[in-house]
Amino acid sequence: MGMCRGILVILTVILVLGNLSVICNGDESEKTLVKTVRGQKVCIRGWECKTWSKYCCNQTISDFFQVYQFENLFSKRNSPVAHAVGFWDYQSFIMASADFQHLGFGTTGGKTMQMKEVAAFLGHVGCKTSCGYGVATGGPLAWGLCYNREMSPSQSYCDDTYKYTYPCSPGAEYYGRGALPIYWNVNYGATGEALKVDLLSHPEYIEQNATLAFQAAIWRWMTPVKKNQPSAHDIFIGNWKPSKNDTLAKRTPTFGTTMNVLYGDFVCGQGDVDAMNNIVSHYLYYLDLMGIGREEAGPHDELSCAEQKAFNPTSTTTTASS
Repeated sequence: MGMCRGILVILTVILVLGNLSVICNGDESEKTLVKTVRGQKVCIRGWECKTWSKYCCNQTISDFFQVYQFENLFSKRNSPVAHAVGFWDYQSFIMASADFQHLGFGTTGGKTMQMKEVAAFLGHVGCKTSCGYGVATGGPLAWGLCYNREMSPSQSYCDDTYKYTYPCSPGAEYYGRGALPIYWNVNYGATGEALKVDLLSHPEYIEQNATLAFQAAIWRWMTPVKKNQPSAHDIFIGNWKPSKNDTLAKRTPTFGTTMNVLYGDFVCGQGDVDAMNNIVSHYLYYLDLMGIGREEAGPHDELSCAEQKAFNPTSTTTTASS
């Protein structure tokens, strides 16, 4: 009789849970919940991937990218001569990434692809915030996250073209700030809307909060500049399929095209220029430091955008980064 009662209890629990199962890896914060929705497995994984998603069934970023690796990549960021000492840290990056991992940021594909995307994103970040130079201690690639803002702005970056949608706030300065530096009122306005922070009135928040600065950069990586264009994320992981016009413009689903969609002809379509090569060098350097190896990056023509036509030529748009 006792055995029958025990079986009944087990069956009742199964009926209540339905298709929900739990995978525990010993750490309560990393408990993975799994269920099936319309025939597809979706998961929640601890605090880091906290929205039901197929991507949360994969490893989270902190599973394969840890504090010591962040420190290796940005080893000189807190040197006395750096300009954002004590600002950037690993925790801020992971906290920011948690808002996007369920969307596939660093959680798409197998472990190698996941690591490559983190290296690619941080390669852009490292280059755009570097104060390294040829004979700098540790080499020019060790100085990423040296800055969190433009040091000597040449203008206030207020574009009155957007006065009805993203009007400039009195006294606000929209110079470059952040991990992928934001410029212009229109870009602060759009980023603030997405993150639910009033960056149009308070662009300085980006240089005051490292988590917010990383969130803004990851949002830019994950979000198309225009609706009919791919995001850098979709380009890199291969979600984007080039059209005939893209193929004619030599735009392919490769690292090189992430530079195109983020910076346009500031970097791309200019031949073999330093602005492009420096981003590529950071990406390759980070692949090596993360233990993936630069050979995983592919051939040079997949890394370059030297011959690509810009998605958004500067004559027709205000770009997010210069």
